[in-house]
Amino acid sequence: MNELKLGAVESRFADLIWQNEPITSTELVKLALTELTWKKSTTYTVLKRLCERGLFQNKDGTVTSLLSREEFYARQSEQFVEETFSGSLPAFLAAFTARKKLSEMEIAQLQSMIDDMRG
Repeated sequence: MNELKLGAVESRFADLIWQNEPITSTELVKLALTELTWKKSTTYTVLKRLCERGLFQNKDGTVTSLLSREEFYARQSEQFVEETFSGSLPAFLAAFTARKKLSEMEIAQLQSMIDDMRG
């Protein structure tokens, strides 16, 4: 499932699309030149790669997302927990909180989420 892993530059490019969609491919080239100093060929190469991964589509010269930013990062998080902690959210939280203590507000938010799931 490497399609859910983006490098730093791919992430910045994906964010440009999510923030500006729908966007014409011509406008995306201009935006990538301004924001990332990319040439047209680089923009189209990376766009094609992200389209092949199922994140975006370039249909009739208009680029739109197939996955929202939120959905993409939710799936990426699920994949991380699955691969790193055998899918165990409690194991992930135990590892996370071993080095970073949760604030009272964070604990209350987590408890609220748990209560909502039970209800």
